[in-house]
Amino acid sequence: MDIKQIQELIKFVSRSGVNEVAIEQENFKITIKTNQTPTVITTTVPAPAPAAAVLPAAPAPQPVATTVENKEAAAETSKYITIKSPMIGTFYRSASPDKPSFVNVGDEVSTGKVICIIEAMKLFNEIESEVSGRIVKVLVENASPVEYDQPLFLVEPI
Repeated sequence: MDIKQIQELIKFVSRSGVNEVAIEQENFKITIKTNQTPTVITTTVPAPAPAAAVLPAAPAPQPVATTVENKEAAAETSKYITIKSPMIGTFYRSASPDKPSFVNVGDEVSTGKVICIIEAMKLFNEIESEVSGRIVKVLVENASPVEYDQPLFLVEPI
């Protein structure tokens, strides 16, 4: 796989909304990951590769939390209800940039209250809460892409 093919693959992944693509060949392995942030590239190239183009090193990966911390976090969030995205699109916290957010951390919501907008195919879809409670955490940045069934909010039931 040459550098041009790698660049085309990166462009495809960024346009398609896929979170991860991994390709392995005899002596070459590439993984392209996105997580609603800029693309991260991890590559493994064999040491003796004469006249081969080498990609710049990817940023150092963030340390992974230990299993104990993961269990504590899961126990802490298990008492909350997760509101998930009903569709793929772009998440917006308010109707327009100059208007206030539909909900903020600490706000109480009731069933049927609009909590955000998801833009899909140039249509703005108001997303209503399916639960009553208090917003504990907003899990998605404003104006970022979301996938189907992606967690958007944590709600503490009332």
